[in-house]
Amino acid sequence: MEVSSILANITSAGNFNNNLASNITRNLASTTKKNDTLECELELKDGLFEFIICGVLLNLVSLFGILGNTISMIILSRPQMKSSINYLLIGLARCDTILITIAVMIHGLPAIYTYTGYMFDYKFYVFPKIVKYLYPVSLAAQMVTVYLTLTVTMERYVAVCHPLRARSLCTYGRARAAVICIVIVSLLYNLPRFWEVEYKEEIHWREQVKVYCVMAASLRESRMYITLYVHWLYFFVYYACPFAALVVFNTAIYKRVRKANRDLQHLSRHQRREIGLAMMLICVVIVFIICNILPMISNVYETLYYNPPVWMIQTGNLLVTINSSINFIIYVIFGRKFKRLFLKLFCSSNFFGQGRDSPEFQTNDESLVTNTTNIELRNSIRRSHRSNNIGSRNNNTLMVNGSMRQNNKSSIRCASPGPCVYYPARSPVRSPSQISRISTQNGWSKKEVTETVLL
Repeated sequence: MEVSSILANITSAGNFNNNLASNITRNLASTTKKNDTLECELELKDGLFEFIICGVLLNLVSLFGILGNTISMIILSRPQMKSSINYLLIGLARCDTILITIAVMIHGLPAIYTYTGYMFDYKFYVFPKIVKYLYPVSLAAQMVTVYLTLTVTMERYVAVCHPLRARSLCTYGRARAAVICIVIVSLLYNLPRFWEVEYKEEIHWREQVKVYCVMAASLRESRMYITLYVHWLYFFVYYACPFAALVVFNTAIYKRVRKANRDLQHLSRHQRREIGLAMMLICVVIVFIICNILPMISNVYETLYYNPPVWMIQTGNLLVTINSSINFIIYVIFGRKFKRLFLKLFCSSNFFGQGRDSPEFQTNDESLVTNTTNIELRNSIRRSHRSNNIGSRNNNTLMVNGSMRQNNKSSIRCASPGPCVYYPARSPVRSPSQISRISTQNGWSKKEVTETVLL
């Protein structure tokens, strides 16, 4: 989540600075229930919009997002899906799941109390004690999400625009090292956030019981810290630099994809697969940028002016949550292999026939392999049928000379490297007793007769 959106929710339970509280108070003065009633140093507000956006929509989207990201991690972790790009997508799904969970705990659940009055214990006893740790972890998770998306884009750029270097650069080990480095740097960068939030005891105005309210720590009151670290560094590290890089890399990928589509007949199957994967990830990046535009505007507004409108902050929270929840839908729509594994693992196999995938989801690679196999199979059947007819005539001719055992072996072998298909000779089938009499006449031993029948 963006910093302004999280601080706005924290501010609803505690005052970070007097100017911020007074500004929100002025904006909400027309909707207050009691103009002279304060709760954690803020005037009470109606909270209907916050309840709909955060208390209802955000919580529902979060449930779907957690389920979708869990399914994505299961499918991408399958042995047949092991690759550098899928390892990065697994890390992105894990980080999105953490971000969604924290969004529910920071924004979704407190918004229920704002309008309905429920979740009182969570609002005033649980939330103030855990927000000190959830707030910096959520910012670190957001930073990991941003730079993992950038890493995925760079990986596709190398694979599509510089395919000769992809084998050495786009490896599973490098992907794992990139994820570890991004996580460590994000945690170190957001370490000062742990000292921004505190809580204090108060007596609730209505219940007359002791409650806890969130307040700003001494570090948060430093104007230089707010200007440099919270506003400007946050804008450049979280938005300006990664967004510019995403636009540059995805523009280059899109130009290469358009050129490849014009020469589609000259591309190999591997190149077509890389192009298709690049298009899917371009959609992921487009959704990422669209959902983060409003939070970026909110941050710029707060940096240059003062406080963004409350509706802008809460809508930005919802959009960031949607971005972290929607990747599963993109994978299902554009990823054929992902879709087939999803249907195989989580849908009934009887829907498409027992033990078979739907023909609709076969890739071009599979179609080519299937057609080639069928041609070879038909040719091998014809050749083996001819060889068996010749072998059966040879068996009838050479049976008198006592060499039937060797010719049976040669007739069973296929005449081509294709699948082995055996057609029996047209001579009448003899019973074991008839074979025994013939073997006695030709001087075969009992052991040789048994081996001949088994062959």
